[in-house]
Amino acid sequence: MSANTADSESQNGTAQPHPVTDDVDLAPDTLTETTIESIDAVQATHIDPKLDEPTDPSIQSDDVPATTADSNLDPPIESKEQLVGSNGTENTTSLVEEERSKGPELRKDEGSRTFTMRELLNELKNGEANDESEVEKQETSSSYGQESTQHQQYIDQNNAAMDLINSITGVDEEGRARQRALTFAARRYASAIERNPEDYDSLYNWALVLQESADNVSPESSSPSKDALLEEACRKYDEATTLCPTLHDAYYNWAIAISDRAKMRGRTKEAEELWKQATRNYEKAVQLNWNSPQALNNWGLALQELSAIVPVREKQTIVKTAISKFRAAIQLQFDFHRAIYNLGTVLYGLAEDTSRTGGSVNAKEVSPDELYSQSAIYIAAAHALKPTYSVYTSALKLVRSMLPLPYLKVGYLTAPPAGSQVAPHSDWKRTEFVLNQEGLYQVHKVEQKEMSPNLYGRESMSANKPVVKVDIPDIVSVSACADLTLPPGAGLCIDTTHGPVFLVADSWESLDGWLDAIRLVYTIFARGKSDVLAGIIAG
Repeated sequence: MSANTADSESQNGTAQPHPVTDDVDLAPDTLTETTIESIDAVQATHIDPKLDEPTDPSIQSDDVPATTADSNLDPPIESKEQLVGSNGTENTTSLVEEERSKGPELRKDEGSRTFTMRELLNELKNGEANDESEVEKQETSSSYGQESTQHQQYIDQNNAAMDLINSITGVDEEGRARQRALTFAARRYASAIERNPEDYDSLYNWALVLQESADNVSPESSSPSKDALLEEACRKYDEATTLCPTLHDAYYNWAIAISDRAKMRGRTKEAEELWKQATRNYEKAVQLNWNSPQALNNWGLALQELSAIVPVREKQTIVKTAISKFRAAIQLQFDFHRAIYNLGTVLYGLAEDTSRTGGSVNAKEVSPDELYSQSAIYIAAAHALKPTYSVYTSALKLVRSMLPLPYLKVGYLTAPPAGSQVAPHSDWKRTEFVLNQEGLYQVHKVEQKEMSPNLYGRESMSANKPVVKVDIPDIVSVSACADLTLPPGAGLCIDTTHGPVFLVADSWESLDGWLDAIRLVYTIFARGKSDVLAGIIAG
């Protein structure tokens, strides 16, 4: 774990939580991404109780770089897609094993066929390509392009990149074996590019080889340096995307490489420029493939890192943009616990900043106390989804007291009379609602004075007075809505097995909080983790 923020303290002397940065998985070396089940954030969101368990690689709480200076939550968690792990926080499987498991091959639109990483490494493993003299012959066989200056430039660039690859030695036998496979693959890609300089697939795959080779180099190494390998990988990604501007995987992995370079430079002007470049590449990756919660999550992390470097006057705008990216990632994948946790950490940092500046400037801004409470909701939800993660456990200990215990969320919504969804606007009343692992319930003022909540916080509800109730198992979908039958404001529709329930939030920002909280509670229920959430809020 990076130590630059891990030991910082709040102004009142208490420890603050830090966001956690886990390894970032590179996109696969095929141009086909893993399909991720998405749920539309604008239309009514149907919730599937048979959601599959998330497939994100496990997070190691050790050795995770910190991202912001303003919180002591463990750093935010980046997402990767399983080709390589960076920064050494995950014990990823060997490249040979991963390539053996890959099914689809690289797609080529036209032109000469290039080898996929899987094919190359299988050849090496089976001894079919052990004759390096054949490779060298292929590298020197295409003399047609050496006559042109442009082709000679490609050869010079290839040679420089190969020099970097050849100078890498693994720290142990496994590392050396892995690097031999990478070196062999690099030679084949270099040969392919010499034959066809416009072979963007080979450029992209070679960039992946360089990027993974950087993981075999210790940060202290100077020959070759990790930064030099990442810089060369960035050049290959640049060339590949210039030839084929729709390679969203290339933009995603390019952004990861840039982020790794930025982390080496601390909080310097050079790091600021690199983080800005990383955010632009993540943006491009999302534009080309909007259905990628991993890219959105990493985009939010890059913005969070950038916010710690830029001048104070720019910070809040960047932080709010980061919040929107984390929220968008969650809306695509409700059980994406990394994005859920990261959203909690960035909200905690915003609460700290708001507290230091004397609270909210006007009534429209959210108060520090509300920001702290929101932060605790997301961290509690992440812990409920992955209770074995020590990072989430330690963060929860810090923020649990900020929850409106014994509930997960408490706030005001405007509701119609119980049992009457269509009523004159004058009959709708702004009343308090509470949310726990069992449901969303309306609380009347007369009941608030008598409340002595039990485990589920429902004992004080009057059985004689009708109230608006939504049980979590009955929920079908949750969405924002706008309808002339509703009073003016941010409409909330909860579709249930018994029919829709319409409510109105105080503001659109408040509505986002309610939507996320209800969806998260349902997702926790669908995962069979409601008892974990009950333990969190009941103590």
